[in-house]
Amino acid sequence: MAARILHRLRHALAGEGGREEPAGGGGEAEDCPESSELEDDTEGLSTRLSGTLSFTSHEEEEEEEGDGASEELEEPPQAPGAAAGTEDGGRCWGGDLLTRQLQELWRRSRGSLAPQRLLFEVTSASVVSERSSKYVLYTIYLIRSGQFDKAPATIARRYSDFEQLNRRLRCRFSCDMASVAFPRKRLRRNFTAETIAKRSRAFEQFLSHLHSIDEIRRSPEFLEFFFLPDLQAAQRLTCTGMYREALATWANAYRLQDRLGVCNSGRFLLTLAGLAVCHQELDQLSEAHGCCEQALQLLEAQGSHPLLGPFLQAHVHLAWKVGKDKRHSEARLQDLREAGLPLQQQPSLKECLIKEPLE
Repeated sequence: MAARILHRLRHALAGEGGREEPAGGGGEAEDCPESSELEDDTEGLSTRLSGTLSFTSHEEEEEEEGDGASEELEEPPQAPGAAAGTEDGGRCWGGDLLTRQLQELWRRSRGSLAPQRLLFEVTSASVVSERSSKYVLYTIYLIRSGQFDKAPATIARRYSDFEQLNRRLRCRFSCDMASVAFPRKRLRRNFTAETIAKRSRAFEQFLSHLHSIDEIRRSPEFLEFFFLPDLQAAQRLTCTGMYREALATWANAYRLQDRLGVCNSGRFLLTLAGLAVCHQELDQLSEAHGCCEQALQLLEAQGSHPLLGPFLQAHVHLAWKVGKDKRHSEARLQDLREAGLPLQQQPSLKECLIKEPLE
């Protein structure tokens, strides 16, 4: 590919210079095969272009700093009198410095101005063999564009899970789903590398298309496809006392809901309850206290909620343990008592998790 680029540059430069024939005067072909070495022509091209040929990646170009900005940066508009040879006695009032400052400002603001999208990337696919079935399990990362996630949100789904989602959405959103493609079933060769690779790309495009449609993106069918299995698994692990495993699953469910933008729903409050309980059982009291605080901020504007009393009681207890201020929560509890809420009969956060039906 690089050889072809050099070949085109050679032709363009030869055209500008009057199409000079190569030394030797022969009619040698100008064709440059892909196997040609780059170093033969790089130095000559650099000289004629009065610059430097750079084959660094885009990420490396963004990290370069110094006197010269990357050639791909747009040239900012030049201020009046900044160019050399101005009418004002030829004086320059710091044009080079201003240019570098504008370029640096543009470089920093470029990431913040770009709209963020949610990307779906199949990172791996494995063939799973069970007693009565064999299937491919696809691992998918949910990534915000322009950001690096130290702990990405992940799901693992098989073809039948995608097929069920497709069927449910077509029943409810027949018009919107008319233009959405879905990979068809195959009678054989389902486990070949070619089929798995094609389906991986198809599932990425399928989820991206669904997420681009407002009504579908907010629908329970679409949202629960991502985080409901994790909530159910975390609930089972918490009920059986496997708090460390449950904590990891609750945390992934938290990240999934955060990426999908549903951090004010009842399921998200239940997720915070699960995190608080597991942190407390693992003697991570500061983390448990932080989960309760986040939940109470979401419940601040609500006069009543089934989880409000349990969260307030847990927050008061944890705040006393870690030495944090608990007066606001105690005042809210007093308001609930005066309103006639029997706090003594309120279940704990752990009891709420066990009793909550997740279907």
